Amino acid sequence: MIRALFNWRTLLSVIAIGIVTGSIIYSDYLSRKLAEAEKQKVEQWVEANRVLAATNEREALNLASSISSHNIDIPLIATDEQDSIVDWRNLDSTRVLQDKGFLKKELKLFKTQHDPIIWEQSKKPYIYNKVYYGESLLQKEIRYYPIVQLTIIALFLIVIITAMNTRYKSTQNQVWAGMAKETAHQLGTPVSSLEAWVELLKEGHDNASILPDLERDVARLRLVSDRFSKIGSAPKLEQRDLLAQVQQMIEYMRKRASGKVQFHLNVHGAQPVLIDLSGPLFDWVMENLMKNALDAMEGKGLIVIDVHNHPTYVTVDVTDSGKGIQGKNLQKVFKPGFTTKKRGWGLGLSLSRRIIEQYHHGTLNVKWSEPGKGTAFRIVLKR
Repeated sequence: MIRALFNWRTLLSVIAIGIVTGSIIYSDYLSRKLAEAEKQKVEQWVEANRVLAATNEREALNLASSISSHNIDIPLIATDEQDSIVDWRNLDSTRVLQDKGFLKKELKLFKTQHDPIIWEQSKKPYIYNKVYYGESLLQKEIRYYPIVQLTIIALFLIVIITAMNTRYKSTQNQVWAGMAKETAHQLGTPVSSLEAWVELLKEGHDNASILPDLERDVARLRLVSDRFSKIGSAPKLEQRDLLAQVQQMIEYMRKRASGKVQFHLNVHGAQPVLIDLSGPLFDWVMENLMKNALDAMEGKGLIVIDVHNHPTYVTVDVTDSGKGIQGKNLQKVFKPGFTTKKRGWGLGLSLSRRIIEQYHHGTLNVKWSEPGKGTAFRIVLKR
């Protein structure tokens, strides 16, 4: 359940939420800092204009004029005591001329954004104006930046998820095509044999001599049928002697290998090794691993199976003296459809890992591989 929740989609979503949340917090911090700076700037502008109206000193006038003229980004609207507009700065002059209600709309907006700054005109009688101000373009950009970022991240996630779904569907298609071909391949040999036995029976050969071979091929068909029937449903695990299962598959593969291939079984620890297994499915895994080893050795070499019996788990290592796996392919060998062989559909290792991980709650990985020296696969089964 937990593994299902913490998949790559969840990880991407958490990262995206973290980025957006961090951006919102930081943008809010910058916005508040900028708002304080803009308020100070407006206050300086008001004070500069008050000085311009109240003094004739040249230096003071120059300083006040410089401060007043430098505010070119914060929109301002000045009103009298009754909120009648008397002046404005840094607004779109074209819209002011074309839309008579534009200044009033902006004034209404500014009132919701900031408290006015009082511009004292005279003390006796006391006359003052109010300066309302809005947000600069930079302030707006900072405010809306998280929304823009969220939109970009959302589009990115949509593209990634779409691409991954497309890839997943393609992989599934490869799996189904591979399963169909693997089924045909598994059934092909015993079916061909049965056809030959039928022809011999028609020709009147001794039934007693044919019967054992017929029984063997029928048993093989039953085994293939049993294996494929268990894919997609939870198989029943029964306590079995792991060594007996492995020895049985070694004998089965020895009969189908050339005389130049040697098989060694090494047992490390107490015997027998009792563990919960689905016999037909585990045999299928061992068959796939040893078939790959035979293909890698091209008809001659050594296959060593090491069984290590630990208190809480058991390991089964299948090592061959074949051509090994290139480093760039080590991460791909368990992907459906990947194969370096001229024949085959790249499904054996993928299916084997599924059987071990999903049905036996263990692991199947490449223990080591070196080009020209061989490869070792390791199965780990928990007790």
